[in-house]
Amino acid sequence: MRISFFGAAHEVTGSCHLVEIGSKKILFDCGMFQGDDFNEGKNADDFPFDPKEIDAVLVSHAHLDHTGRIPKLCREGFVGTIFMTEATCEFAKLIWADALDVMQYNNKKFQSPVFFSENDIAAASRACHGVRYNESVDLGDGVRAIFRDAGHIFGSAFIELSGEGKTLGFSGDLGNEHVPILKDTHPLDAVDVLLCESTYGDRVHEHLGERKKQIFDLMKEGWGRGGTIMIPAFSLERTQEFLYELNTMSEDDHSIPDIPIFLDSPLAIDAMKVYKKYPEYYDTEAAERYMHGDDFLQFPQLRLTYTREESKTINHVRGPKMVIAGAGMMNGGRILHHAHRYLSDPHSMLIIVGYQAQGTLGRKLYEGAEKVSIFGDEISVQCTVRAVGALSAHGDQKKLLSWIGAAKPGPKKVYCVHGEAHAATELAHRIRDRFGIASFVPEYGEVVEV
Repeated sequence: MRISFFGAAHEVTGSCHLVEIGSKKILFDCGMFQGDDFNEGKNADDFPFDPKEIDAVLVSHAHLDHTGRIPKLCREGFVGTIFMTEATCEFAKLIWADALDVMQYNNKKFQSPVFFSENDIAAASRACHGVRYNESVDLGDGVRAIFRDAGHIFGSAFIELSGEGKTLGFSGDLGNEHVPILKDTHPLDAVDVLLCESTYGDRVHEHLGERKKQIFDLMKEGWGRGGTIMIPAFSLERTQEFLYELNTMSEDDHSIPDIPIFLDSPLAIDAMKVYKKYPEYYDTEAAERYMHGDDFLQFPQLRLTYTREESKTINHVRGPKMVIAGAGMMNGGRILHHAHRYLSDPHSMLIIVGYQAQGTLGRKLYEGAEKVSIFGDEISVQCTVRAVGALSAHGDQKKLLSWIGAAKPGPKKVYCVHGEAHAATELAHRIRDRFGIASFVPEYGEVVEV
């Protein structure tokens, strides 16, 4: 078995790992690199392998940095099958259409590249095959895959790939602990080698018991300022979990301030339909609410702005107000228009609730930038900026170590991917020191035999 690391090596985005097992060439994910621009220039580069030779793509979940280059893969000759959970199949099509829309918009305004078309999306959609959790998938030549619930986003999975007498595990992205709607991450079974995400491999999140209090306190602070509360949210999961918490606060104790809350993301609005279609993915609490007819993603103060024209009407609503908009790293999407308008307002607030990749606007603001460039204009950052780790979709160092440590027997080798160099190295050292497992941080393009 041979593994080549062609993305998410010493960085978080661009997930793409080539596994050669038996006579098969299989990709774990084929995601978009993300940085300062929505579509990093290197996404348009040739793949470091021949797409025509790939037999199958196994997709961990629908986020753009795990699926964003699949239509390009089809454009360049891939004719195999794309395996993912049923919900991920539906989300991926929404993600690709949304990404194309953003790329075309940016191409018109800034001449940035567009590297796939509607025809490529159609080809990718035809190649998608939905699988159920814990179902054994026959890939031919004695190679099999099983998708387990990762608890990261709706339909997310970690994958066990078996062949040649070995089992390789790929974590994809693992979820935070005890998040709303989703079930907890499935335990790790015995694997020989593990590719493990390390996004938060060097830190521990705030205690999850404080989640609701944090949301309420931040809303109260923003409400008191009288401006706009901006939340750049990943359209899949962070947005829905945030709405779930707001719904609970609205129904249980009516504690959220009486201000308009705008969901300004067509992708997030479309995703709501998928959530309602697969209630078998819900955790116990969400399932009970669903059985009692509770639409836990809606509440009286929520206003959906689907079209660009509806989005523009938000500007005419005087504060205080809250706007939840994509993209989550502030490297594209409608959040940029709100940031352009309100970052310079000392009465407004920006709440960062997810990981921010290096080079993104979200990362610059998280690190305290006093001035940023948006649409070619220099914006002075006068608003309050807050970050909440407990609302992250990723498990922290404690969660990752617990998940690996519970496997009996544990893996013989772990490769820490999907993390910046420091985070991946810190996690690798912890795994080695705590469990005595050989742990590595692979370079881009590195090839290993296992």
